[in-house]
This record gives sequence, structure tokens and C-alpha cells, in this order.
Amino acid sequence: MPALDIVNKIDAQTLDNVVNVVKKEITTRYDFRDSKTEINLDKKNNLLNILTENEMRIEAIEDVLRSRMIKQKLDPLCLDFAKQRYASGNMMKKELKIKEGIDKENAKKIIKLIKDSKLKVEAQQMDEQVRVTGKKIDDLQAVMSIIRNAELEIPVQFTNFK
Repeated sequence: MPALDIVNKIDAQTLDNVVNVVKKEITTRYDFRDSKTEINLDKKNNLLNILTENEMRIEAIEDVLRSRMIKQKLDPLCLDFAKQRYASGNMMKKELKIKEGIDKENAKKIIKLIKDSKLKVEAQQMDEQVRVTGKKIDDLQAVMSIIRNAELEIPVQFTNFK
């Protein structure tokens, strides 16, 4: 029986490359000259730490980060930009959480979208992914199209399409 998995995975190496390119670009920009800006990727805790002097620079770094992620074919939705900035002395610090896996709320939304489509497929949540099974490959491809066109809060990929 044909099946596919809907997952949310980030390529760690590509994200590391994006962070390195952003660091390099920030050091060469005129508006960041003589600034004490740091960008660090914490792979164990899935965090991206930004440390700089003011909010304008944080917003500029976020903008560069988004554009570089798009160029490297990573979806910027995988980073949580909503978290508040906080000051530590005369520096501003922001932690961007890297969202990986499909949580229960988003899995419920995906399953509801699939059920509302009235296709002859079954969807179930398995750990941090959603498995969709059906009798026809065409139905699975229709599910992929529906999920791609839906406005979800996380980026999704399709794996194990058999």
C-alpha cells in the first residue's frame, strides 16, 4: 500500500553554512563596522544566539539571515523570530529557536486538512511526523499538493514516498 511521511527536518550542515555566510557578510558591512556582534549556532539545544549593541542591528541580522536561508533553499519558518529580545548590560541578545519535528497542534491541523479533502487516504501522527497511507499514488500526490498550498506555521517535507 502506498504511503508517505510528512516531516519537518532541517539540514544541520546547510544551516551551519548559512550562519557562517551571515557572519562573513556582517563583518564586511559598513553599518556593522566596529561593532561587537556575535552569531552562534548551538546545535545541541537547537538555538541560534545573536548578540549585538542595538535593536536595529538585530533586525538587520534577521533580515540577512532570512535572505541567506532562502538562497540556500531553507525555509525561514524553521526559525522562531517571535521570541523577545532582552538586554544584558549595554548589549542586546536574542535567541532564535530552531523548530524541528511536527508538534501535536500542527499534526492535528495537517490531519484535519487531509480529512477535509475527502480523499481516500488515512493520516496518523507518529512521533514527530504524520504518516499518510492510501490505495492510489495519485491520492497521495493530491495530499502533497494540499499540504504545500496550506498556510502552516512550520515548513514541511515529504519523505518515504513509496
